[in-house]
Amino acid sequence: MEQQEEARRNAVPQHVVDSAVIPQAADEAQDADFRVSPRIEDWVGVIVMVLLVGITFANVVVRYFTDESFAWTEEFSVFLMIVLALVAGSAAVARDRNIRIEFFFERGSAARQRRLAILSALAVAVMFIALAVLGARITWDEYTFGETSPGIGVPSWWYSIWLPVLSAGIALRALGLVLRNVRALKALHEGKATTTEKAQ
Repeated sequence: MEQQEEARRNAVPQHVVDSAVIPQAADEAQDADFRVSPRIEDWVGVIVMVLLVGITFANVVVRYFTDESFAWTEEFSVFLMIVLALVAGSAAVARDRNIRIEFFFERGSAARQRRLAILSALAVAVMFIALAVLGARITWDEYTFGETSPGIGVPSWWYSIWLPVLSAGIALRALGLVLRNVRALKALHEGKATTTEKAQ
């Protein structure tokens, strides 16, 4: 009985998704562990999806009854899809749910896994900082030269300004992930040092 209770306490937390049991990652942070909850990205994603569905549905209905469509829908839908991809990417980075090659990641000690996670998160941060800088330059050029969108003629920077903003957000999420992994790595080293002292 005591062994079953011990096994239950040490079991990996699990999610139930569509009747399949999926183990929760051991290093996955809970939403309460963040200073700025990734639920913000979740809600922005929900709002963008609702807008996309609403715009597409309205366009289909109008086209069916009038043989014409709203001129702005395609342009705005493409913009919303880009926003959705960046917001979802931010949530994935915050929760450490990025795609990675588990064959390499899971080999070796817990400390090695943390080091690889730090390296990966730093690479993500560098890439999105670069994307934010380049996106800001593009936005500034569009603002300076007064470029307008081809569909409805609004200033192009209204769309492009969100690329550097959301890229900077992803970079901040990646840096937060680096800090969490650095703290976890220090805790692992301190735990090993404590164990060694007790053994002596």
